[in-house]
Amino acid sequence: MRLSARMLVCALALSAWTGAALAGPVTGVDVIMATVMQQKQSSFSGLGLRMRIHPPQLIQQITLMPTIEYWRNRSNLDPFDIETTRRDATLGFDARYDFDQGGWHPYLGLGYGVHFMSAEVDAPTYGLNNASDSLIKGGVSVLGGLTFGLAGRLNNVIELKYHHIPDQSQLKFNWGLAIDL
Repeated sequence: MRLSARMLVCALALSAWTGAALAGPVTGVDVIMATVMQQKQSSFSGLGLRMRIHPPQLIQQITLMPTIEYWRNRSNLDPFDIETTRRDATLGFDARYDFDQGGWHPYLGLGYGVHFMSAEVDAPTYGLNNASDSLIKGGVSVLGGLTFGLAGRLNNVIELKYHHIPDQSQLKFNWGLAIDL
C-alpha cells in the first residue's frame, strides 16, 4: 500500500473514532488478540482495538463498537524461492446486545466492516518479481461472546466473530482485555 493510501486509511479511522465518540458516552475500550481463519488458508494471528459506546437514546443493553482490526501473514518457502505476504486492515462498526447473567455478561451482535486487503508475492524463479494486488471489500459480521470480571475495571473478553466477505470470509476467535471507563 502506498504512503498516500496509508494516510487515507489513518484519516478515515481517526474520523470514524472521533464521530463515534461524539455519538454518546464511551463506556470502555477493548484490546483484542485474534486467531484468524481465512477462507482456504491456515490460521494466523491478528490484533484489534475497539471502543464501547452507549448513546442515551438506546436501550440499556445495546452497545455500539467502532473497531479497528489488523492482521498480516507472511510465508517464505526457501526451497522454491517464494515469499508471500497478505494483509487486512479493517474499519468496522458493530452493535451488540448484552445479556446480564450475574458476573458473566454474554452478548450477540451484528456489524459491517470495510476491509483493506493486499497480497504480495516475490517468486523470481517463476517470473513474479514483487507482484502485488490490493482491494477494498465490505462485508457484514456476526459476533457472539462473553465478558467476565478480572480485577476492578478490567474484564476478560472471549468472542467468536465471522466476517462474510465474498471470496475472503474470515472466522476469528478473539480474546483480550476490556477496560471499563
